[in-house]
Amino acid sequence: MAATEHGISVDSERTNLLNHHTEKHFTAGEIVRDIIIGVSDGLTVPFALAAGLSGANVTSSIVLTAGIAEVAAGAISMGLGGYLAAKSEADNYSRELKREQEEIIAVPETEAAEVAEILAEYGIQPHEYAPVVNALRKNPQAWLDFMMKFELGLEKPDPRRALHSAMTIAIAYILGGVVPLLPYVFIPRASEAVVFSVVVTLFALLVFGYAKGHFTGNKPFRSALETALIGAIASAAAFGLAKAFHP
Repeated sequence: MAATEHGISVDSERTNLLNHHTEKHFTAGEIVRDIIIGVSDGLTVPFALAAGLSGANVTSSIVLTAGIAEVAAGAISMGLGGYLAAKSEADNYSRELKREQEEIIAVPETEAAEVAEILAEYGIQPHEYAPVVNALRKNPQAWLDFMMKFELGLEKPDPRRALHSAMTIAIAYILGGVVPLLPYVFIPRASEAVVFSVVVTLFALLVFGYAKGHFTGNKPFRSALETALIGAIASAAAFGLAKAFHP
């Protein structure tokens, strides 16, 4: 009776501690990654295309037509790439889950030894991990989850992840792609519009780079400068090549 009351007391204290402790961990890593992929390409590729066409002395309407077509194609392509990548991760998880499930049934002693080995790597002694191994063997689902996470390093993917990834990347690409094209909407001469496009896009790259550095834990100012530099190099190369080969 006393042992039971002690157990209830410990559980109550643990629950109370957890309820009063909130850990501020960043949990939107996959979404942020998709946004970074979409926006960075959306800002850079149409920017380089518009700069290159401007170097060929075309009109703003032609730059806009080509730019819009590129943004549409790029958004579809990038979104599809994100969908396939997420789908591949989910398929890989399913394959490994089935394989691990079969191994637990076919060679339970080997799998139990692997659990012991994993726990030993954390400095847990045999007399300490033996009860854990036995407890997992009595709970096949928990055993399977343990092996997937700690042996293979795989987390169960969200079944909606592939579609969400595709939509996030595509929308982010479109939003990024609109920025370098905006000046061409209002300025008929591409040779003049490109100047404003460069200013607006480099500013957007600086802001985006800073935000990327902030959310990914890197140095924000360094990330801002690196992102802007990459965009500037891409556009300058496209503009220079167009000037060099334009008759």
